[in-house]
Amino acid sequence: MKMHIEFRHLRTVRAIHEAGGLARAAEQLNITQSALSHQVKGLEEQAGLELFVRRSKPMKLSAAGLRLLRLANKILPEVEALEQEFNGLRDGLSGRLHIAIECHACFEWLFPVLEKFRKLWPDVDVDIRPGLAFDAMPALQKEEVDLVVSSDPENLPGIAFSHLFDYAPVFVSSSGHPLAQKEWIEAEDFRTETLITYPVDRARLDIFSQLLTPAKVEPAAVRQAELTAVILLLVASNRGISVLPDWVVREVKYSSDYVTRPLTRNGLTRQLFAATRDDDLEKPYMQDLIRMAGEEARRLQEL
Repeated sequence: MKMHIEFRHLRTVRAIHEAGGLARAAEQLNITQSALSHQVKGLEEQAGLELFVRRSKPMKLSAAGLRLLRLANKILPEVEALEQEFNGLRDGLSGRLHIAIECHACFEWLFPVLEKFRKLWPDVDVDIRPGLAFDAMPALQKEEVDLVVSSDPENLPGIAFSHLFDYAPVFVSSSGHPLAQKEWIEAEDFRTETLITYPVDRARLDIFSQLLTPAKVEPAAVRQAELTAVILLLVASNRGISVLPDWVVREVKYSSDYVTRPLTRNGLTRQLFAATRDDDLEKPYMQDLIRMAGEEARRLQEL
C-alpha cells in the first residue's frame, strides 16, 4: 500500500508529540479535536501501523510514529523557511538585487550606497556584475540582472529608467600643464595629448561619445588605467590628461597638484539612470536603493 503523506500529516504528528494529547494539539493546529482524531485514524490506516501509544499520558509516539516525527522535523523547517521567504518576496521585504554597472567610475560611488543598503535590507541578496563585460540591457530583460546603472537610456519594452543624478564630465590635468591656463577645453586641444582613460570601449566614455568622436578628433595617444587613483597619479606626474565625472574628482578641486576645467565654453552635462524592469520598480527595496544612490551622488558633488 502506498502512503500519501501531506504536510498537514507531518504537522499533526509534530503537534501531538509537542502537546502530549489530541485536545491541546487540535487547539494548536486550529482545528476541532474530532477532525484531528479522524486525520490520525486515516494516517494510521495508510501506514497499516499504530503511530501513537494511546494508553500513555501524555500521549506518546510509537516506534513508527517516531520515524514519521523525524521526517517532520527534517522537512517542515525547510517548508516553513520557504513560506517565510515567499511572504517576504510578496511583501517586498526580501528578494534579489543583482546590479550591472555600465559606468566604470560608478563603482567608487555605489559601494558606500550598497553598504548602507545591506544594513537596511539584510534579506535582499545583493550582487554586482560589471556591465561593461556583457550586454547589460538584454540581461536585464532576461532577468539575469535586476538593475543596470547606465547613462544611455533606451526605449525598451518592460524597462523603466529612473533618473539618479546629473553630472559633468570635466577635464583634469596637472597644474603645470599648458592646458591648465585655459578657461575651458575644446576637442582640438586633445590632438597633441596623451589621454588617460578607464579600460572600456570608447563608445562608453563621455570624452569620446560627447566630444571627440563628433568632432572627428583623435588624441595623440590613449593610455588606460583601471583605478581612478592611478589615473590621477599619472596626470599629476604629467604623463597625460584625463576626463572624469565631476563627483569623482571632488578632492582634486582642493589640491594644488591638479586643475579641472569644463569641456567647451558651456560645459557638458550627462545624466545617470537606474534601469529596472517595470514590475520591480515598485518594490520597496528597489525604491530605497534608487533614492539612496541619488542622495549619495549629490552629496559627493557638494563636497
